[in-house]
Amino acid sequence: MSNALVKVGSTDTRGELTQLVSFNLDREEYGVEVLKVREIIRMIPITHMPNTPHYVEGIINLRGKVIPIFSMRKKFGLMESDSNSHTRIMVMDISGELTGFIVDGVSEVIRISANEVQPAPAMVSGGLDQDCITGVINRDNRLLIVLDLDRMVSKDDKMLLTDF
Repeated sequence: MSNALVKVGSTDTRGELTQLVSFNLDREEYGVEVLKVREIIRMIPITHMPNTPHYVEGIINLRGKVIPIFSMRKKFGLMESDSNSHTRIMVMDISGELTGFIVDGVSEVIRISANEVQPAPAMVSGGLDQDCITGVINRDNRLLIVLDLDRMVSKDDKMLLTDF
């Protein structure tokens, strides 16, 4: 796992710290590297685009830049849910392109050390490619699934991103 956020099973005793932004989908909590997150915005009207994958909600205009918006619920194969006051769009840098991801809510920024990340069991991934899950954190009696969004977004998705 050379591209992992933190190396699972690392023998580093210094406890190197990393910051994650945690967000919710359904009843699960996920985390992504804070440096990937450019901003978090409330839901705004999304312009739907024809002939896009089912998980692409459309595009938005964010201060003059057109940004594609993905539904994390649809990408993860979860049931759709209506937006509410907690729903957010996380604008992230994916392979050099800004992309928005709709999440049920953003929780907090947490600091973790490398030794807190445990390998994820294969069954955790569900419909996701296992490579995008860099590990699981068990903290304060809650589990947080750590994601690498660069790995989650397929080559076809990346080509789609460059078309906007």
